[in-house]
Amino acid sequence: MKAKKLLTLVSIAVLSLGLIACGSNKEKEKAGDDKTIVVGASANPHSEILNNAVKPTLEKEGYKLDVKVFNDYVLPNKGLSEKSLDANFFQHVPYLEEYNKKNDTDLEYTVKVHLEPMGIYSDKIKNLSELKEGALIAVPNDPTNESRALQLLAKEGIIKVADKKLLTKNDITENPKNVKIKELAAEQLPSALKDVDIAVINSNYALQAKINPTKDAIAIESKDSPYANVIAVRPDNKNSDKIKALNKAITSPEVKKYIEDNYKGAIIPSF
Repeated sequence: MKAKKLLTLVSIAVLSLGLIACGSNKEKEKAGDDKTIVVGASANPHSEILNNAVKPTLEKEGYKLDVKVFNDYVLPNKGLSEKSLDANFFQHVPYLEEYNKKNDTDLEYTVKVHLEPMGIYSDKIKNLSELKEGALIAVPNDPTNESRALQLLAKEGIIKVADKKLLTKNDITENPKNVKIKELAAEQLPSALKDVDIAVINSNYALQAKINPTKDAIAIESKDSPYANVIAVRPDNKNSDKIKALNKAITSPEVKKYIEDNYKGAIIPSF
């Protein structure tokens, strides 16, 4: 009996080791999967472009695209640095550069995809000439997008600002209507429209809130803006086959046509 019991225990041990080895091999296979591309993106238009236009193109090349949707501007870069993402698609180059500087990271970009013109919106006025003395204006609170918003307000003659790259409300040099600037997280701006006179909103958050930049904006950035949205990656995977495949797919004629047909000027291809 003892010999039989010992043999049974040995058999169980061998089987357990076999299962552990099998599990380990499966994990290695997952880690070495070069045919799945995990991309973090804002909901609109980024995830729409990826899922509806880029994914079919990549599938033809033998790749699976896994899109993770984020609702802020910090977590997609954090996920990229921590290697839970292969790439992300939500930001422009000035934002990426400022993020790297602030967080001591070295993320890079590969291709420019599209421009989302920043617009000025209001539930209270139809024209900027109607803006009253002491009006409350909401702008994004991250450095690059606040700078961009203040530059647009300056272009429209509401304020004048210092000649520098990064601006805050403290860099307003002339304010003839004594407007007040309220700094909010970019994703909060559409819902803040009811509480302010005007808001300067990024197109992705406008679209997400069912606001049409080409129809609803009372002023909008020019098409020659330098703030094109890009594919961001890490230095260690920048030249990998799957990132090259992603770059090629997202700058394909099919994606260009998808952007032009579906967003009708609210978003402009940058390739």
